[in-house]
Amino acid sequence: MRSTATRRVSARRWPAPARCLASSTSRPRTIARRPPCCASRAVCPLRQAGRLKRQAVRRNVPPTTRWRNAVSNGHSVDTHNTAHFRHDYASDQVDLRRLYEQAKIDQWNASRDIDWSVPLEGDGGLIADDLVDIHGTRFWQAMSQADRVELNQRVTRWRLSTLVQGEHGAMLLCSQLVDTVQGQDAKLFQATQVADEARHNEVLQRYLELRLGGESYALGGNVKEIFDTLLGTSSWHLKTIGLQLVAETFAVSLFRMLAESSKDAVLRQVCRRILQDEARHMGFAMLSLPAIVAEASEAEHREMEDFAVWALSRTLSGIFPLGAYQEMGFGKTELDEIKQFRRERAAGGDETAFRKYFRRDLHDGLVRNLRKVGLLSDRIAPNLESFGIKLAA
Repeated sequence: MRSTATRRVSARRWPAPARCLASSTSRPRTIARRPPCCASRAVCPLRQAGRLKRQAVRRNVPPTTRWRNAVSNGHSVDTHNTAHFRHDYASDQVDLRRLYEQAKIDQWNASRDIDWSVPLEGDGGLIADDLVDIHGTRFWQAMSQADRVELNQRVTRWRLSTLVQGEHGAMLLCSQLVDTVQGQDAKLFQATQVADEARHNEVLQRYLELRLGGESYALGGNVKEIFDTLLGTSSWHLKTIGLQLVAETFAVSLFRMLAESSKDAVLRQVCRRILQDEARHMGFAMLSLPAIVAEASEAEHREMEDFAVWALSRTLSGIFPLGAYQEMGFGKTELDEIKQFRRERAAGGDETAFRKYFRRDLHDGLVRNLRKVGLLSDRIAPNLESFGIKLAA
């Protein structure tokens, strides 16, 4: 019989999925400017983006030193975890022991196994221009080549900032899971994942320092809310649902897209190495959650479903690089138009090949994994469809 410690419903309630990343108070202030629709080179603001950007840095955007200060200070999270100290150390789950053995074989060293000396080729852009939201629009056409490259780099910095923060949060979460899971093999595997997430945190930060001057964007509202909630809940299976079922599925699709589409050979190396680890991490959820879900009471099952929906809502919303556009001088009216264009393009199926691949890969992975662990029910199907996730027949 499973212990009540494993089965108990978490007393902590997670926030309603109301806010998005764009509401984060940490974002830079909007820089007011005229729409870049003028054909005259002398007056078109986007053709003066370099000047606007320099003014923005001087007047509105927090300096790098302030960012570094905010990061070094960090923030504290109140946690409610109970450590389970085992007295029997024999292997107790053959599949998890196999996953643990594979984790030991697959260890890699970010200092040794990434060729950091490979030069950046091309125009200086780091990701495919197709992954920049305004690519192909009038805004893009109005920009100089130098400003297009700069926006590409800023969008890349924003994406990688979110990822490096997520890897740090995952490292903290997995250290909690070592405490709270009860099985011997589960504890051993989670210990390897702590090392994996530390390495991912290290390698992404090193890339930011190599290509982007070590600068980053502040911790976004969604990322903070997700990890504060996951770190604060006492339930290991809710932590696993949020991290290894939802967040890891999203990360795998994003790293896979970057590994295939990045212009930079170093970034492609980094993403492929990380993907090698992420597959194992999702494997833990696939091996550990089905039995928990199957044995759950009706109330526990509903809680796990609701938590999965909440985690999805926070992961899938707020993924717009607001700060990158603001620093390039875009104002609210232009940003609203860009967001609307992005929504219409996605709804109409007029996305680039890379975006279509990412969306299909992500949605297929989420549906497959939720179904495999037993959390894809008719009850939450409407929620998934509201996120744009199509359920296979």
